Amino acid sequence: MAFGRLERTKGSEPMSDINVTPLVDVMLVLLVIFIITAPLLTSAIRLDLPKTDAATQGDPPKFVTLVVDKAGQAYFNDKPVSQPELATALQEAARANPETEVQLRADQGVPYGRVVEVMGEAQKAGLNRIGFVADASGGAPSVPALAPAATPVAPAAPAAARQAPVTTAPVR
Repeated sequence: MAFGRLERTKGSEPMSDINVTPLVDVMLVLLVIFIITAPLLTSAIRLDLPKTDAATQGDPPKFVTLVVDKAGQAYFNDKPVSQPELATALQEAARANPETEVQLRADQGVPYGRVVEVMGEAQKAGLNRIGFVADASGGAPSVPALAPAATPVAPAAPAAARQAPVTTAPVR
């Protein structure tokens, strides 16, 4: 009597990997749908906005430079000016744009009183945004950072790159 074999051959094992092809297809379809519908959602309300001659939002802020050298000589946009010429130039800048920023650079040896005089002229003209420009290498000794001895030190930057960013604050 032959009943056949008692050994069973194993069939194929179930696949345990996720098939990502349908997932990618669905994601690409959703991406295309969002790309098409996103511009339509931003302009749902149609308006006819009024026109104005005011400055646009994209206009960069305007600034003028004031420099006071060691002798106390003032320079407006790198041109030497006397005190009355400085007042006139600052008033013209304020008339052109009241939000004009004044970037003030003064030599380290300039007396404090002279710097205050120049700032006062700017304020009288209506320019209240004054920024002080300083050299990043600074005169005061800096505190060394705690770093391992094996850390290499970067070379010093050129003088133009060491100039500190302008700090502006309204002067009241």
